[in-house]
Amino acid sequence: MSTTSLTAGPRWARLPRRHVPVLVTLALLLVMYGVGVSQYRAFSNVQVIFNVFIDNGFLLVVAVGMTFVILTGGIDLSVGSVVAMTAMVSAWLLQSGLPAPLVLVIALLIGPTLGFLMGCAIHFFEIQPFIVTLAGMFFARGMCTFISGASIPITDGFWTTMSQYRIGDPRGNFVSVSVLIAFAVVLVAAYVLAYTRLGRNVYAIGGNPQSALLMGLPLGRTRIAVYTISGLCSAIGGILLSFYTLSGAPLIAIGMELDVIAAVVIGGTVLTGGAGYIFGTVLGVLVLGVIQTLITFDGSLNSWWTKIVIGGLLFAFILFQRLIGIRYK
Repeated sequence: MSTTSLTAGPRWARLPRRHVPVLVTLALLLVMYGVGVSQYRAFSNVQVIFNVFIDNGFLLVVAVGMTFVILTGGIDLSVGSVVAMTAMVSAWLLQSGLPAPLVLVIALLIGPTLGFLMGCAIHFFEIQPFIVTLAGMFFARGMCTFISGASIPITDGFWTTMSQYRIGDPRGNFVSVSVLIAFAVVLVAAYVLAYTRLGRNVYAIGGNPQSALLMGLPLGRTRIAVYTISGLCSAIGGILLSFYTLSGAPLIAIGMELDVIAAVVIGGTVLTGGAGYIFGTVLGVLVLGVIQTLITFDGSLNSWWTKIVIGGLLFAFILFQRLIGIRYK
């Protein structure tokens, strides 16, 4: 048998393995959108897509941070609680009379500080990320209740302006400031992963930590950096969520860490690390948003159907990633 015959085959079969999950996610998103357009006339309105971004801007930012962590083969269960704690601290400080710029600085320091401490614990004490970030989740959620057992409304002028300001076109379609901030975070993260030494280290460590260590790559420094980045993204997500709700509540964002992990995995990032793209994470968040929108348009389904569908898709994508790995061995 000739070499040519061994390599011959359909073009899709010769695609790089790392591209296949992202393309499958894109195809799934297009199919879901096509189903929505065919079933509901209003679904084709551009504002429907904009609303998906508006409603999930904070989730997208947090998912970007989680992508860095999962690319190294780790996990961060604290993100939802850090989002809630950031929103609670912001609301509490604003209620106490602190100026908005100072509150923003304090709120933005909360996430990366906790992420840095968790990264140090994971590296220096060689504790599993699951355990360390679980402790971080309980700590951050406990701090939310410690600050206040009830929701704290935000009436600050800057927060109100950021919440209500719209960037639109003459046809009446618009997006919020939070969407622009989320896009900026996505662009910066994509650049870091694609064109910087940190990005190359993240992929290398996720692909094979032992080989990366033998090559002299800064294993510990990179791991600490990705958890710090995840904490920063969670803090930004918490601020965006406080713009969205104009409040801080101790029970807000419960279970968000699971939605974030689902979005990243559905977006094609491999749970064992080393393969994935920020663009795939964006697609994963859009898939979750379109599912929620379809169920809202239907009107007859309980909101828990969103979790059921997301759970099924997550299970399917984990199996698909495994099968792809076996196929290309």
